[in-house]
Amino acid sequence: MRFTPQFLDELKARLPVSEVVGKRVKLIRSGREFKGLSPFNKEKTPSFFVNDQKEAWFDFSSGKNGSIFDFIMLTEGVTFPEAVERLAQMAGVALPKVSQEDQQRDARAKSLYDVMDLAAKFFETTLAGRAGAKARGYLADRGLDAKTQLQFRLGFAPGERFALKEHLGSHGIPVGDMIEAGLLISGDDIPVPFDRFRDRVMFPITDIRGRVIAFGGRAMEKDVAAKYLNSPETPLFHKGHTLYNIATARQAVHDAGKSTQPAQNKDGAKTGVQVIAVEGYVDVIAMVTAGFPASVAPLGTALTEDQLALLWKLADEPVLCFDGDKAGVRAAYRAMDLALPRLKPGKSLKFALLPEGQDPDDLLRSAGREAVADVINAARPLGQMLWGRETEGHSFDTPERRAALEARVNEVTASIADESVRKYYRQDFNDRLRQFFAPASGARNFPPRGPGGAPGNWRDRQGIAGTGPQRFGAKRPEVGSRNTPYVVVSQQMAASPLHRGFRTSVPTREALILQAALNYPWLLHDHLEELASLEFRHAGAEQLKAALIDVAAHSSDHAAGLDPETLRAELKSRNLTEVMDRISASITTQSVWGARPDAAPEDVLITWQQLVALHRQWHSLTKELKDAEQALGQDASETNYLRLRDVKDRLSQMDGTEALIEGFGASSGRGARSL
Repeated sequence: MRFTPQFLDELKARLPVSEVVGKRVKLIRSGREFKGLSPFNKEKTPSFFVNDQKEAWFDFSSGKNGSIFDFIMLTEGVTFPEAVERLAQMAGVALPKVSQEDQQRDARAKSLYDVMDLAAKFFETTLAGRAGAKARGYLADRGLDAKTQLQFRLGFAPGERFALKEHLGSHGIPVGDMIEAGLLISGDDIPVPFDRFRDRVMFPITDIRGRVIAFGGRAMEKDVAAKYLNSPETPLFHKGHTLYNIATARQAVHDAGKSTQPAQNKDGAKTGVQVIAVEGYVDVIAMVTAGFPASVAPLGTALTEDQLALLWKLADEPVLCFDGDKAGVRAAYRAMDLALPRLKPGKSLKFALLPEGQDPDDLLRSAGREAVADVINAARPLGQMLWGRETEGHSFDTPERRAALEARVNEVTASIADESVRKYYRQDFNDRLRQFFAPASGARNFPPRGPGGAPGNWRDRQGIAGTGPQRFGAKRPEVGSRNTPYVVVSQQMAASPLHRGFRTSVPTREALILQAALNYPWLLHDHLEELASLEFRHAGAEQLKAALIDVAAHSSDHAAGLDPETLRAELKSRNLTEVMDRISASITTQSVWGARPDAAPEDVLITWQQLVALHRQWHSLTKELKDAEQALGQDASETNYLRLRDVKDRLSQMDGTEALIEGFGASSGRGARSL
């Protein structure tokens, strides 16, 4: 309902601020004002002031201020229309009459809300009954117990084509209402409308007031065209305008604001409830169950402008939590581009990237709440994320490339509409540019390579006894200088809670790649950029990879070693002993000869090439599968279905392919198996 300025002014005139605030805060007159203890923070000395002449209140302890409408919204956790309704009732003023058309629309919406709630109750009852046994088993396997199912009103849509239709019909609901609510599929080519959701676990979607407006259904069978299916656009539901779990998240933020004992982080600083946006229904439920109550999710789409506005109503700096793979990073970049023109003083975003291949539900079940908390606490501010996008993985070894970076940074910051925010972003990025291109100090060299380009023996050149091919080489590039062929991952990032948080076992292939690099450091020279381009799912593996790259880029002939022993010693000095032990423990097969010590260089090289090729192929197919599933969920066409089947077939063909790397080692005295 829209309210005219005249009506709102009338409410302000009838209700002094002191009267509205006085119902919740004990006020004492102080000159022309009133003062009292803050309703938002626990305090002993009054810092809350009310001025009836200015029609405003001020809370100096929290920085909050506003009108009577703001006070009701903040203290009671309601929307603006709800606040107006309550104040009108307090003032004894009737709400403005609406047009007949508006009345009909409101009545129609009310009846559709009733239809949706009745449908939700049907799905809940079905889940609890005999027909829902399989769905309950699925939910139990996902760690969603009976209490959680009730909390989120989870349900089950039976497989019959007319089950919901007949149930609603028995309650006198017209078929037209069912179609308008998005519960039935109809059309000119469909003689009898039938249930949209069949044989699916059901997730009710509510509006900000907690009313059911749509459903998301997760298929029970693997070969169904769409794994997840959402309600279509209806008079109640516009998927780009709301977020899953928005009502509960808003209540959690409001309750945290009322708490007289604010939470504290490990440094003792006060913290509120963190608003976290994840990608799916189960992720939200897992996060809420694990103690992150203000978790929400978009509804099968990229973050929209309206959803961003909702997040900013809940928190000044919500955290967007994405998968750490390329698709997740692309989604983060899209969110950045969406947010930049809309930034306001105090309003921004933070970005948390999960270990690749893990969603919040996976990580919570495998590593616990602390692992997810580490990822969230390591979230990167928007400015840092933006700088990383423009610089990481790029070469700036010519004046033209450095000029292009500066031009790109200016172009990006120019998209910020707010003048003050734009000014400080430009100031921050100019500082970063100066530091980034500042001459590096203390440049050091790697030992020269041997005759014909072969790596020389560093120990022999230094007069130190040693054996074996110690194969580092080439001059160490200066990070940020003209000699930099790539951007090295910083030690700070490598040691961040994001990496330390992921505590599950290291995938065998990732462990083998790192083990080969540890046993044969010359790989770090000959294939350094190849290693840097690999994406590791495990945070510990990614951390060790970053450290190896950093060692290779910064090692000198008197610091980090150029043989396996001194390389490991350098990594131990960086507190990576536990990670290296975990890498070693993850390798349960001894048949990948080329990654073991004492293998011939030819075997090492062949094994390395096979490991890298398989790793890239698997990642490519995994990402393609995710894209195919998303495309099919949005458009259940035959083309998208065939695409999904093709990707699944290729993944199936990869099963057992990793065994092909086993058996290499002819040069080391082992029989080789041909591919």
